[in-house]
Amino acid sequence: MKPAVIAHRGASGYLPEHTRPAKVLAHLLGADFIEQDVVATRDDELIVLHDIHLDTVTDVTIRYPDRARPDGRYYVRDFDLAEIRTLTAWERMKADGTAVYPGRYPARTGHYRVHTFLEELQLINRLNKATGRQAGIYPEIKSPAWHLEEGVDLSPLVLAQIREFDGAGDSNPVFVQCFDDSEVRRIKNDLRCRWPIVQLIGLNQWHEADTDYVEMVTPAGLARVAEVADGIGPHLSLLYELNQGKVAKTTLVSDAHDLGLIVHPYTFRSDDLPDGFSSLESLVRFCVVEQQIDGLFTDFADQVNAIIRAIESD
Repeated sequence: MKPAVIAHRGASGYLPEHTRPAKVLAHLLGADFIEQDVVATRDDELIVLHDIHLDTVTDVTIRYPDRARPDGRYYVRDFDLAEIRTLTAWERMKADGTAVYPGRYPARTGHYRVHTFLEELQLINRLNKATGRQAGIYPEIKSPAWHLEEGVDLSPLVLAQIREFDGAGDSNPVFVQCFDDSEVRRIKNDLRCRWPIVQLIGLNQWHEADTDYVEMVTPAGLARVAEVADGIGPHLSLLYELNQGKVAKTTLVSDAHDLGLIVHPYTFRSDDLPDGFSSLESLVRFCVVEQQIDGLFTDFADQVNAIIRAIESD
């Protein structure tokens, strides 16, 4: 079965991430799913943005120079939706103002805007109807514990808006994802999420959540994940080891499959290859052919689709 190609923040290899043009392009490039990272504004509106901060992907420091918190960061939660709509969205930048990916869309250029979660769901529904090709959605509930400290319970708001996309008939493909294992359990057991749930797995040093990912990838940890989740979304580095320069697969994918969990690793980029791989094709083949993953997150849906077609024709 063909692995699902998930457009990571849209066609973010070609256009600024999470902008509407990036989502339209991802649909046209044949993505099976389009990802949304969801955060809340001061007036509890849900917007699509990867971070709880605005300063690395917008011109907020220029438009609102006095609105930083003591740590120097500009938080979505400190701005109303109307204020965020005045911002220009840019290609992602480092703290020094240079582009994270220099070969992509030129930083600090273009007239892109931040939009709401509901607006994106409506856009994808319209694209599905206009093209006759069904692309699903893959929303991530970002930093739910932090949002709760800020006075908003993010998960029920996100699930309520997904119903706007999915309706009553469960006719649209949907995955819900989150890094926080406590929140994943709550989404399943307390909020009665009716869509498949993916437990994201990162590295502990990222401090994405109060979750021990080292323990999570053990057989016992995965068994606990399987009690509430339908799949895992592991960082690519967890799928292989380098032994004297040679790539060897870990047991994570097979262990997850043994528990009935699907596996959707991230992030496949032709301009940011992990150590041990010389090309995007070698990376995709290692994961798709040797490990039999069920889907993957990529900034380049067109390139990955072409590689998968080549694999199918082998």
